[in-house]
Amino acid sequence: MKYNPTKKILILATILLVPGFLYYLLQQQGENRYKPLPIFGPKQVASTFHSVKGKQIPDTIYHVINDFKFINQNSEEVSWKNFNDKVLVVNLFYTRASGNGIDITNKYLKDIYKEFEKNHLIQFVNLSVDYLNDQPQDLANYAKTFGLKGKTIDLLTGDSTQVKQFVRNGLRLDAFYNVAEGKFVYNNMFVLIDTKHRVRGYYEATSKEAVSKLEDEIKVLIAEELRNIKDGR
Repeated sequence: MKYNPTKKILILATILLVPGFLYYLLQQQGENRYKPLPIFGPKQVASTFHSVKGKQIPDTIYHVINDFKFINQNSEEVSWKNFNDKVLVVNLFYTRASGNGIDITNKYLKDIYKEFEKNHLIQFVNLSVDYLNDQPQDLANYAKTFGLKGKTIDLLTGDSTQVKQFVRNGLRLDAFYNVAEGKFVYNNMFVLIDTKHRVRGYYEATSKEAVSKLEDEIKVLIAEELRNIKDGR
C-alpha cells in the first residue's frame, strides 16, 4: 500500500485536537446548559439593565412573596428571617381533613421529606388553612401522627389576614371554607419557592408524576442556588 504522509498528518492532528475541542465544549458550552425553572406570578420590566455578552438587557421585576408572621408546631414565631437562604417546599393542609386525597398527599410529602431531610438548604412548610381551630398543639399532634419531624419541617398557623394574604397574594392559590360541605377547599399543591421568595413551580400533590417532577426540579433549583452563591449573585 502506498504511503500517504498527508493522511498520516491529518490523523495525528485529529487525535491531538479532539480532546481539546471536547474540553472546550465542556467548559464553555456545557456551562448553564440546564433549562432554568420558570418564575411564576406577575412581572414587569424594570428601568435598570444588566449586561449579557456585551448587550444591555432590561432587568425584570418578579413576583415576590411578602414577609409574614406565623406560629409553628413548637409555638415559635416564624417569618422569612427563619428561612434565610432556604429553598421552600410549601403545601396547604388542616388537621381535621380526611379522605384518600389527604392520605396520598401525606404519603408523597413523607417520601419527598425523607429524600431531602438531610439537605439543610431545603425547608418544608405546611400551612394550615384552618386558622380558627389549628393551634400549635394540634399541629404538633398532627406531625407525630404522620411522622413529620425534624428541624427541616415546620407546620404553621396564623391569623386569618396573614394566612389569606400568604395563600392568595403570595402563593397565588385559592383556599376557602365550604359551608355546605363543612370543610375547607383549597388548591392541593406543592409549591417550590427559591431563596429570593419567588415561586418556581406548582405540583399536584396527589399526582405521582407531578411529585416525581418536583423531586427533579428541587435538584435543579439547588444547582441554580449553589451556582448563584459561587457567582456572588
